[in-house]
Amino acid sequence: MTGLDSDIATKQPHIGATDLPDPYQDGEAEAGPPPPSLFDDLAALFEDGKTYAQAEVAYQKSRAGYVGEQTKFALAYGAGALGLFHLAAIALTVGLLISLMTLVGPWIATAIVTLALGVLGLVLARKLRAKMVAIRSAFAEDAK
Repeated sequence: MTGLDSDIATKQPHIGATDLPDPYQDGEAEAGPPPPSLFDDLAALFEDGKTYAQAEVAYQKSRAGYVGEQTKFALAYGAGALGLFHLAAIALTVGLLISLMTLVGPWIATAIVTLALGVLGLVLARKLRAKMVAIRSAFAEDAK
């Protein structure tokens, strides 16, 4: 304790930290604006909620616009890739024909490539049909 603290403690020993005067309890408080009412609080809450909802709608609109713009590019890139894969499949077919023509002749090479592609197409079509049946049965109602 410093000398100043000891002087205060000896002169006014009855005043402690909890014994400070309270102007609100003694009626000496400044006359300020009254605290907000419950109606004011609810009106402010409603305004805040309305502002939040407007901001959320604006955010979702901008997000949907961004997704729409990116989807256009994704579809364009997907169509380009699909077209290039198709051209690659045609090149493979022509290459197989040219390769087989030197071994078995043009007509037999054409028949071999056509039959091989037809069989592969049938296998894929059967797999597609099985998947479609599975999807249809998942949505069918139980007749029990």
